Amino acid sequence: MFSSPTWPCVSRETVRVSRWVLHVDLDQFLAAVEQLRHPELAGRPVIVGGSGDPTDRAVVATASYEAREYGVRSGMPLRLAVRRCPDAVLLPADNPTYEAASAEVMAVLREFPVVVEVIGWDEAFLGWDGAGYASPEELAFAVRAEVKERTRLSCAVGIGDNTLRAKMATGFAKPGGIHRLTAHNWFSTLGGSPTEALSGIGAKTARKLADLGLHTVSQLAEASPTAVGRTLGPRMGPYYVSLARGMGRTEVEGTPYVPRSRSRETTFRENLDDWSRVREEISALALRVADDVVEERRDVARVGVKVRYAPFLTRTRSITLPEATRDAAVLEAAAVEVLGWFDPAKPVRLLGVRAEFVEP
Repeated sequence: MFSSPTWPCVSRETVRVSRWVLHVDLDQFLAAVEQLRHPELAGRPVIVGGSGDPTDRAVVATASYEAREYGVRSGMPLRLAVRRCPDAVLLPADNPTYEAASAEVMAVLREFPVVVEVIGWDEAFLGWDGAGYASPEELAFAVRAEVKERTRLSCAVGIGDNTLRAKMATGFAKPGGIHRLTAHNWFSTLGGSPTEALSGIGAKTARKLADLGLHTVSQLAEASPTAVGRTLGPRMGPYYVSLARGMGRTEVEGTPYVPRSRSRETTFRENLDDWSRVREEISALALRVADDVVEERRDVARVGVKVRYAPFLTRTRSITLPEATRDAAVLEAAAVEVLGWFDPAKPVRLLGVRAEFVEP
């Protein structure tokens, strides 16, 4: 967490960098929203996900910090989360409420002399050219205080000389703090860390990199992009090397957040063995997605279907529509057609339908 005895202050680095990127990330966003509208839950372990029923095969969307102390994490099956934290309060996801809270926060951010690039419900990049504040830390303090005052939500702010470093800095700032990460301290901070510490590198990729003798961020940064590409692919190999070197966008795009798709999915308490029932569920999901599309007032270019077989094998397929549409019957028919490309002999535990919008 960043600390300083006085504000404002201007370091030598602040003078050298003409454009700064700040990454604002709301702390435990969904759980925090629920604790605000249910004050009695403040300080208690809260888990948000699915319908809030632990017998459903749903996963954790967000856990409060109190629940995280028990090892509960996003993406974890609700059943496992409850076993780890039996005293947790389970709540169903309420997307409209979260969208409204997010819009309120983003409106606050847009009042500052920055370019705002919304990248999700709970996070945004801010592009700052030095106007109005003596340092990026002073701006970060002001942003954090204003969001708290106006929305009662806490946020962490990462400061960087590009988007990657700003986002990585937020990891050191959470919860509720401020941290700066630039070319000046990138390797002194992260050089000795495992490659999995980088945003965008998961456990599977880290194992592949380890097989190449690349265990740390510094080792990956010093590697040949071409050599890494021979194992991890000509596009992804160089990309991973660029991550280790801290490379990212320096320009923040001031466009409003526009969802690329709308999707619905259902996890079944018991596996579905009857393929006619599977088709019925896909049709129902497609019609729910069609309702979302109408609300979005945008045309759909592709329709995708996700099938998760028991115990946990996931497959996705999609189809491009002959012409863009928001017609519910067309979307339903496309989803059913795509479903026909899957194996009907295997039991199904989860189904999903996704509508991909025409690019604005």
